[in-house]
Amino acid sequence: MPDTGNSPGLDWPLMRNNLAREDLDAVCHLLQQQDPILTQSKNVASFEGEWSAWLGVCHSVMVNSGSSANLLSMAALKILKGGGEVIVPPLTWVSDIASVLHAGLEPVFVDIDPRTLGMDNRQVMEKIGPRTRAVFLTHVLGYNGLSQELLDGLAAHGIPLVEDVCESHGATFCGRKLGALGWMSNFSFYYAHHLTTVEGGMISTNDPDVYEVLRMLRSHGMVRECRSQETRVQFHEKHPDLSPDFIFAYPAYNVRSTEINAVIGRSQLKRLDAGNESRRQNLALFLANLDSAHYFTDFAVEGSSNYAFTLVLKRPDTVLRDAVESAMKKWGVEFRRGTAGGGNQLRQPYLQFCRDRFPLEKFPNVEHIHSYGWYIGNYPGLPLEKITALCAALNRVASESE
Repeated sequence: MPDTGNSPGLDWPLMRNNLAREDLDAVCHLLQQQDPILTQSKNVASFEGEWSAWLGVCHSVMVNSGSSANLLSMAALKILKGGGEVIVPPLTWVSDIASVLHAGLEPVFVDIDPRTLGMDNRQVMEKIGPRTRAVFLTHVLGYNGLSQELLDGLAAHGIPLVEDVCESHGATFCGRKLGALGWMSNFSFYYAHHLTTVEGGMISTNDPDVYEVLRMLRSHGMVRECRSQETRVQFHEKHPDLSPDFIFAYPAYNVRSTEINAVIGRSQLKRLDAGNESRRQNLALFLANLDSAHYFTDFAVEGSSNYAFTLVLKRPDTVLRDAVESAMKKWGVEFRRGTAGGGNQLRQPYLQFCRDRFPLEKFPNVEHIHSYGWYIGNYPGLPLEKITALCAALNRVASESE
């Protein structure tokens, strides 16, 4: 077991490359084919189908990043539901909120639930008004952010749910995978996430109209990207002066992926569930061995699929905070303060324009995470003795700071 006192030697990076030899072999096999197609083609379509089957939805659209998945989701929302407000969390990745702004929609913030790090579901319902177009909920670092009360309330108000599952592949709520419960859901396949395509993302939905809009938005807004023959014919009949191959329905984007990314994703999907189980066991061991008198351990772990350990001080304590950070640096444990996305997004320069409407004192829970919370890497293959050694060392730092 590593000695975390005088000679730590933990060598604990924030992320490990999630690529395996079998993934690289799949890419080599593709490249060795005669005249292989490398831009978006059959492997992208196959990965979309396999992902949909794994998730339990009807349709998926692969894109070049999770941020692009956010971007297209909000663009589709604006097209199909019109302008207005989107309820968002202050603890999330920047692209969630940026995508709302890019679509010309207005973000409305609510505080987080300390047990899930996701939006306080009660506050979400309180913020719904006549201009609410959607709730854009982030499942933070593998924790489920949903409750049945929220799902029932949104259904009663006719408000669509958009799920950001970029950090939570395979997490569940009431036996269903997160990302299968909303109107749309977003996933990131960044290199250290549960499943990686190096760079990549996916949008999933059960709504055929959303699916067609997303396919067009992914590729310049071109109508020929529609799977629906009826939709293509309608556009052509309405615009007979245009070539049916070049009808652009929307001022859209080019966020297509490649065959190489898709081949890696198809290879990784085969072991995703096993990797997720390792992450769950790692988190359970971490939380069970932390001193609950000093660190918050009462997270809602049921159904979780965490790719990071959440380390949060139980009470505001700048002395203990600084001691923990200093110690982890000494031990070789990489971390990020503020957990997901660097903490409270309302503190970021790009959101200064709305600070008057959403003052920081209205968000005490996310403010605590911002100043007294961290995340640490969690990945398959992480030695269990490292986890227990880190917990013992963190507990020792806490007791010595008293």
